Amino acid sequence: MRTGAQLYTVRNYTQNEKDFKDTIQRIAKMGYTTVQLSAIGRDLRPEWLRSVCDEAGLSIVLTHSDSNRILYDTEALIEEHKALGCQYIGLGSMPEKYRSPEWLYHFARDYMEPARKIAHAGMLLMYHNHNFEFQKFTAQEAPDQTPKRVMEHLAEWFDENELGFTLDTYWVQAAGADVCQWIRLLKNRIPCVHLKDMEMTGNGAVMAPVMEGNLNFPGILKELEDSVCQYLLVEQDICQTSPFDCLQRSYDNLARAGYR
Repeated sequence: MRTGAQLYTVRNYTQNEKDFKDTIQRIAKMGYTTVQLSAIGRDLRPEWLRSVCDEAGLSIVLTHSDSNRILYDTEALIEEHKALGCQYIGLGSMPEKYRSPEWLYHFARDYMEPARKIAHAGMLLMYHNHNFEFQKFTAQEAPDQTPKRVMEHLAEWFDENELGFTLDTYWVQAAGADVCQWIRLLKNRIPCVHLKDMEMTGNGAVMAPVMEGNLNFPGILKELEDSVCQYLLVEQDICQTSPFDCLQRSYDNLARAGYR
């Protein structure tokens, strides 16, 4: 498993060519070898992005792409990912309209065709979870009317070669679920994962660098070793200090545990 940086962490520093290049060079110096593109400047072209990352020795392994582009501009998105040298096309979050018993099954109906196009191109559509996917309900219009968690519905409706999961450790924990259990449940569908920790303050739970909070990372990493996981992508949506400092601390902690 290779350790990477999810660029959403440093999204304020990737909006133009100069900032993006400086940020990539800084991340490479930290020791990271892979990155995920997310929330970067819209005018940055795939060929240029790859050249900058190649020069820094970083592979682009995953993206978060616009949900409408996945639906309605699938072929162009596939070509852009070929230019990036990136196999995994990520959906950062389920659009809000689908997050209900009345409309959840429409997600499968709408995204099945683009997921199959992406798979036919030798790539994989990746679904990133938050905490709302762990609510349980019966999905109206679905063939099986058994109440299940949203994550369970998605795993049943899409084949393994059509939809993978970018399992996010923090959001699984925030939902009150067992991270290790969900790694086991999805072990054949998680080539990429998001690692971030959770610590408690006087004001409640906050995101923290990996291995500096309360998540069971020794157990999590052991379970990931028994899965298809290829990329450990460090992400911290909200940082209590500099996002660069948080990325460095997470990398150092993982490196000391043997993950680089």
